[in-house]
Amino acid sequence: MGKEAPSPLRYQLNLFKRDMIKIRKAKETDFEDIWDIFHQIVKRGDTFAFDPEAPKEDCRTLWMSSSVHTYVAEFQNKILGTYILRKNQPGLGAHVANAAYMVHPEARWQGIGKAMGSQSIKQAKKQGFSAIQFNFVVSTNIVAIQLWLKLGFKIVGTVPKAFNHQKLGFVDIYIMHRFV
Repeated sequence: MGKEAPSPLRYQLNLFKRDMIKIRKAKETDFEDIWDIFHQIVKRGDTFAFDPEAPKEDCRTLWMSSSVHTYVAEFQNKILGTYILRKNQPGLGAHVANAAYMVHPEARWQGIGKAMGSQSIKQAKKQGFSAIQFNFVVSTNIVAIQLWLKLGFKIVGTVPKAFNHQKLGFVDIYIMHRFV
């Protein structure tokens, strides 16, 4: 039996090309690519609390709203990841940021999440936030948890059985935090 041909969408970024990942503010014209990433990630039901069948307009409301700063990670004019940065709470909690990140499934393990995470910490500081807090990190999302720990986040709380994982049932979520 022969080897299966690699997916044409699978991105292989060697160590030299990782420096070529460009992270920039998203434009309205990026929305279809953002939607593609959002839809592929959310439909799995294993890392985000969004409805796995969330329609495109829900993504537009969440990701392209004027109350969020939306960024994309681009390599050779192809959007491979996206993140949002916003106030975690209004008013007296507005000094703490909240963020959410998604990497195209075909571009995982290429340093894109780390690049977006590192850049978002700088952006949060630049925008006047004193910290970033993740309110809902699914405890089974080990890759993300390890990345956030490497980037200086700490688990500051656990909410038991708060996420209904599509394959594992109810699992814990973590609240993670770091000062910027």
